[in-house]
Amino acid sequence: MIDQQELSIDTSGRGSNDITDAVQRLVGASGIKKGICQVFIFHTSASLMLCENADPDVREDLETFMARIAPDGDPDMIHTAEGPDDMPAHIRSILTTSSLSLPVDKGRCALGTWQGIFLWEHRLRPHNRRLLVTTMGEPGS
Repeated sequence: MIDQQELSIDTSGRGSNDITDAVQRLVGASGIKKGICQVFIFHTSASLMLCENADPDVREDLETFMARIAPDGDPDMIHTAEGPDDMPAHIRSILTTSSLSLPVDKGRCALGTWQGIFLWEHRLRPHNRRLLVTTMGEPGS
């Protein structure tokens, strides 16, 4: 059995957005009890991550790290069509991931105690981001 649903997330600009509950709701509604959940983002300037969900300092430190390796306004970058954060956002997206595959057990994504699913917005201004959540596996009762 396969279930596929789109998810729309409004971001408030650069930073991480916890989408764990939204993904878990879609997995639960799919009726699949054991299998795989694949989450894909349809954008090239935002990404997905499985990350620490308890201490927001972890995600803040990730932002600090990314600012060092892909700084806004880098004079060596020529792709600035949408502003000084344009190319750095693409670099950040390429260095991270556009999809996650997660095990499904008992009708939920089987996550570790301190794991959460996050949409990582790399642009400075707010965006609406589209994701596709595909759940595959065995239905249960």
